[in-house]
Amino acid sequence: MKVSKKLIVGASVALTLFIGIIILSLNMPGAEEITASGNEIIELANGENESAGNEAADSAVLPESGGGDSSEQNEPDDDSSEGNNETDTSQNTGNSQSADTGENVTESTSENEADTSQTTVAPPVAETGTPVENHGELAVRGTSLVDEHGNPYQLQGVSTHGIGWFPDYVNKAGFQTMRDEWGINCVRLAMYTWEYNGYCSGGNQAQLKQLVNDGVSYATELGLYVIIDWHVLQDLDPNNNTQAAIAFFDEMSERYADYDNVIYEICNEPNGGVSWASIKQYAMQVIPVIKANNPDAVIIVGTPNWSQDVDIASNDPITGYTNIMYAIHFYAETHRDSLRQKMQTAINNGLPIFCSEFGICDASGNGTINTTEANNWIAAMDANNISYCIWNLSNKAESSSLIQSGCNLTSGWSESDLSESGRWYVGVLNNGVPLGSTSSGGNSGNSSASGSGSGSGGNSGSGSGSSSGGGNQSSQAVSASAANTQVSVANSGSWSSGSGNCYQYTVTVKNTGSSTIQNWNITLNFGSNVSLDQSWNGNFALSGSSLTITPVDFNSQIGAGQSVEVGFIIETSGSVGTPSVSIN
Repeated sequence: MKVSKKLIVGASVALTLFIGIIILSLNMPGAEEITASGNEIIELANGENESAGNEAADSAVLPESGGGDSSEQNEPDDDSSEGNNETDTSQNTGNSQSADTGENVTESTSENEADTSQTTVAPPVAETGTPVENHGELAVRGTSLVDEHGNPYQLQGVSTHGIGWFPDYVNKAGFQTMRDEWGINCVRLAMYTWEYNGYCSGGNQAQLKQLVNDGVSYATELGLYVIIDWHVLQDLDPNNNTQAAIAFFDEMSERYADYDNVIYEICNEPNGGVSWASIKQYAMQVIPVIKANNPDAVIIVGTPNWSQDVDIASNDPITGYTNIMYAIHFYAETHRDSLRQKMQTAINNGLPIFCSEFGICDASGNGTINTTEANNWIAAMDANNISYCIWNLSNKAESSSLIQSGCNLTSGWSESDLSESGRWYVGVLNNGVPLGSTSSGGNSGNSSASGSGSGSGGNSGSGSGSSSGGGNQSSQAVSASAANTQVSVANSGSWSSGSGNCYQYTVTVKNTGSSTIQNWNITLNFGSNVSLDQSWNGNFALSGSSLTITPVDFNSQIGAGQSVEVGFIIETSGSVGTPSVSIN
């Protein structure tokens, strides 16, 4: 457990006042300054600057427990039962149910002054440590998560399946494999509340809580962020188990009050016609309990219709608390442009969104995989700095599982151990390069050309060129400088598509001056007409052979010495040479 901030501040007060008294008694110079310093620390202790001591606090962790390994593994005999329960009855509409649950909480930006401030942020920390070491305690500013330095930060994680029947995947070695080899920075611990001996339907509550505690312990030791998920699904309305939720989150938030890496998801997927007003009523009973133990906790609240109706929540957000986010869930084969449009509407209304669960198959958690739509979703989320966790870490015989059904390993997976969903996601986290190095068309980039995230056409799931030699990867690069801005453009790969050739580029915009750059604007010219297939981290306007790139909200300002990266994929019937670059 971390050293208490109050203890740190208290010790500082005592030491400073003691030194001041000695100097006063000796009439030494500097006494007034030290006394004033002591008064300032007292003010800190009184809560006027609670941020003092954050960096000084240790991030010690819970002792390792073997509870996860000793849990009984009661996987249902009929694997299809869960998929049937969760199968969407209105496929390819915006109103279908998600395969497995994951909730999200949003916060009213009107009540979160810290989140909407536009103060200059500190330079980003070099990525030499763990995610939590580098980014510390997270908060919500505007519609995005930011780290302790005030910089936008995106969680890219994995959700477990229900920990009650896949407990073996809650283990430190597995989490470390995903961190070091896949590139995740977050784990979501899905604890079902109703299905299959859930927490509120006769399940072993002590055992389930031990699995949650084990998962938090392992994540903390590895410097990962961790989401404690109250996985509402077949219980439909979270109000059905409000008192159990209050008791559970009171216990968890008290236990982890001083942890910088724990996020609380209080109702995975409300469904069955439950209204936003009803969900909000539930949230307003659970949120105060968590905030009483940790006022700075980030909380994710589920939204109506299996956490799809974020636009409805955005019209009446929760007020009075900071660091509240709202869940959106999607399954790429079922949920497409219409749900992305709802997400964009909510963002435009100022709602902070967290995609705590998604899959690249249909809404049943099984069936056809659609990597093209999955890539469109990643593009839209990355463009808006939306954090996400994919469903699910298990070897269950369904297409949303990340591990092959014939693989019994719970850590140390090779590429051949991963399912198609698993290989795709590792490719996304590794900029389109899966464990075996062949491109699957996925990438860590995001937004569509129009900024809506809807994408159009494209073949984002069908790229087959090698990204590590033997394909058409190029080291082609060009740069330009003007005033205090330096732009470099690198061609990071190419492959043949069904109708032409695709080229992927990474653009780095660096501030070489001593003051902040605002609203940068650059244009690339390829010499011949191209079409824009995918883009991320910027707004893109294509006219013939010219592509103009401007920033999105979270990277519109570049501090002195800092840089931002944007990326895109173009398609052409022929080939393209090195583009010319101009800074507008």
